[in-house]
Amino acid sequence: MDLLAPLLGGLAVTLGITAVTAILTFPFAVLVGIARTSRIRALRSSATVYVEIFRGTSLLVQIFYFYYVLPLFGLHLPALAAGILALGLNVAAYGSEVVRGAIAGVDRGQWEASVALNMPRMLAMRRIILPQAATRMVLPFTNLTIELLKATSLLSLISIADLAQRGQFLVTQTARQTEIYLLVLVLYYIAAWPIPRLGKVLQRVLTRHIPQQHAV
Repeated sequence: MDLLAPLLGGLAVTLGITAVTAILTFPFAVLVGIARTSRIRALRSSATVYVEIFRGTSLLVQIFYFYYVLPLFGLHLPALAAGILALGLNVAAYGSEVVRGAIAGVDRGQWEASVALNMPRMLAMRRIILPQAATRMVLPFTNLTIELLKATSLLSLISIADLAQRGQFLVTQTARQTEIYLLVLVLYYIAAWPIPRLGKVLQRVLTRHIPQQHAV
């Protein structure tokens, strides 16, 4: 119990960071994913450059860049803000590819029917394409949420007192590595366990309310 209490405090920080980052990130991922399918070349190219940069570089280095390098240019971010920003931009880059793939998976006939009805492209995207693509996004987004949860441990390197950092601190204080790291592993597992199950429930709900390939 002497070990569990501080670790639970760290877990609360980890869960808070995960929740805030996910809430901020996934809507942005949807916007970037839509931009990746845009007919406007500048918009599509800008979104592609962003995705390639954040998918092609180390998340750890991105965190260090936002926390240690941006202050050299006059932008000083608190550790928590820098960490959430780096995590969010990284996860959104991967999430945007989920969105792009889900949009591409919607039957082409849906687009053709919207054109036949003289429906503007963005209106068709909002009313027809995105609702059908949403069911395809749920499970990949739950996987991303789990990855995000685990990636928060990197923020311990910029002094965020999350679960990983609390565990390391306790090891330094007590030298009880086996017990502490086992507890940390168990707590991460417990935190991640409900996520895919909630995702499956949400997918079933969406599938019932949004019939796939529903005619326009």
